[in-house]
Amino acid sequence: METADQLGFQFRPPERRIWTVRALVSAVRSHIEREYSDCWVEGEISNLRIPDSGHLYFTLKEESAQIRVVMFRSSAKLLRFRPENGLHVTVRGRITVYEDRGELQISAEFMEPKGAGTLQLAFEQLKARLQAEGLFEASRKRPIPPLPQRIGIITSPQGAALRDILNILARRHHSANVLIYPAQVQGDAAPGEVMAGLRCFHQDLRHSRAVEVIIIARGGGSAEDLAAFNHEGLARAVADSKIPVISAIGHETDFTIVDFVADLRAPTPSAAAELVIRSRQEIEAQAEDLSRRLERALRYRLLMARQELTEHAQHGAFARMMDGIHRRQQKLDEQRFRLEKAERQLLERCHRRCESVSAAVRHYDARRRLAAVRQGLEAQVANLAAATHTRLLESRGALDRRTASLEALSPVAILNRGYALMFDAKGRLVKDAAGLKAGDEVSARLARGRVRARVTATERSEPESGGAALE
Repeated sequence: METADQLGFQFRPPERRIWTVRALVSAVRSHIEREYSDCWVEGEISNLRIPDSGHLYFTLKEESAQIRVVMFRSSAKLLRFRPENGLHVTVRGRITVYEDRGELQISAEFMEPKGAGTLQLAFEQLKARLQAEGLFEASRKRPIPPLPQRIGIITSPQGAALRDILNILARRHHSANVLIYPAQVQGDAAPGEVMAGLRCFHQDLRHSRAVEVIIIARGGGSAEDLAAFNHEGLARAVADSKIPVISAIGHETDFTIVDFVADLRAPTPSAAAELVIRSRQEIEAQAEDLSRRLERALRYRLLMARQELTEHAQHGAFARMMDGIHRRQQKLDEQRFRLEKAERQLLERCHRRCESVSAAVRHYDARRRLAAVRQGLEAQVANLAAATHTRLLESRGALDRRTASLEALSPVAILNRGYALMFDAKGRLVKDAAGLKAGDEVSARLARGRVRARVTATERSEPESGGAALE
């Protein structure tokens, strides 16, 4: 048999790769996280630890194996139940390696109990815890006022529960004032909005406008729909309320944590409206019964007093005393009549005197007003005359100025300074000597009168010295 060296092959041992611990753990972690990024694992909770950070640390185990689990606060706060040791659960998350200890663990994102539903388990856990604290005790619950004048309602404004409550309140006692705080009654935001409604009604607790009772109402629904009223914070807010609270959530067979801590549970919203206020007919019937009882008692007392008075009247001393009382009553009546008559007479005199004074005042007032009007008219006439005189003076001055201007521009005024206007035989004004020739007849207008002449010669010259010789 030939060896490898004889055949020409050369054997080389594999290269040795040395890992650091962290590098190896990191590589394994990356491989595991890629392969097992979304796993569902079932087991029993043990070694549960919940530090102040809010994270959950526990071991998920079965008979022959176990694995550590961590659920960080962002996922843990979404749980609807409280994890406990020994609880069988199903966990969903990714498989990873905790590098500091090199341990395999599950980073859980979701967890639900095995068997019983999550909501039911959370309900039972919270109910047991609050009951142990005494929040369900009847001794701590406040009585509902029998006839409240201001009622606060926390519910959805679009729900049928609100319409049922308002219809019953309007029919049974229309004078009650109702304040409605709109809030969601389903979903994750519902507990916060209902607690905000409780705080709102407590702000006016010391004022006259404060409500006397609060109704938290919602119609029926599934367990998931009513889960908002199993919220621990809401339950404690209802328990701490200074105002009595009536829970009217779901149907008669539905129970929530708020029902146990409220001061009164109503089977339905309609029943809450009937419980929160007594019927007007009941109040009227009770008042009528009290009135009849009082009337019978007064009649009996009156009968007994009359009988006693009759017995006393039979004795002489009592009769004389009653006679003296009657005489004094008669004298008192006469004095009252005289006083009333004197009072009427005094009032009549005062009335007549008041009318006389009123007439004199009206006459004086009329004369005073007439004098004031006359004085005003005289002042206005004087003002009008002065204004008219001023206007005439102004108009006369303007007329004189215009007349002087016209006279200065008049040709007649120029003639008064020695000038003359010359016209040819046709009566046309002569402005240039070139328009005349020897022998033409002309006429000249002077300041006073006219002259006629004949042209003997003309001369052409500049405008300043040109002219014609006349005879």
